[in-house]
Amino acid sequence: MKITLYGATGQAGSRILDELLARGHQVTAVVRDPSKLAARENLTVLAGDVNDVAGVAAAARGADALVSAYGPGPENPQDLLPATKNLLAGAGQSGVARFVFVGGAGTLEVAPGVSLIASGHLPQEWMGIAVAHGDALELAAKSGLNWTCLSPAAFFSPGERTGTFRLAKDTLIADEQHQSRISMEDYAIALVDELENPRHQGERFTVGY
Repeated sequence: MKITLYGATGQAGSRILDELLARGHQVTAVVRDPSKLAARENLTVLAGDVNDVAGVAAAARGADALVSAYGPGPENPQDLLPATKNLLAGAGQSGVARFVFVGGAGTLEVAPGVSLIASGHLPQEWMGIAVAHGDALELAAKSGLNWTCLSPAAFFSPGERTGTFRLAKDTLIADEQHQSRISMEDYAIALVDELENPRHQGERFTVGY
């Protein structure tokens, strides 16, 4: 497949890029500083960012999917919503068949009808970005595009590529010790699996151990 990827130099995005290339997909990575990505087979690197709707449309045109791993981090949650609006607008203008993006865990349910955000267990320093991810999810749901959001488990960090994990739709996945976690490497497997074999079009799903 031909995939256009935003956020390819970030922690999650770099692992999604690795997974895509390892499976032989052709990737166009759109980054602010192309010098940060070394030349690799099946990789095209373009200069650009999420603030340029026309640029997003041009980069996604002709691709099978537009994938966003853009994340402003907990320090700048206010940047996520406009970025999502621009990516959705660019995807719509390009005619790309799918828009797949990295979501957050905050809106996942820890009990029936109770999100992680509402549970009181989310540290305050993560509240802003968790709410922003929830707002971004609502934008996608109202966009009219063929979108998919993959939310990670609560603890989402670099780690091991095991290939063993569980999927759910809206429920936070936790293990027997009540730990909710997923490595970025295994997250990337789940996301690329979804690209190759669509099972969650027009919805959000989640991955965890």
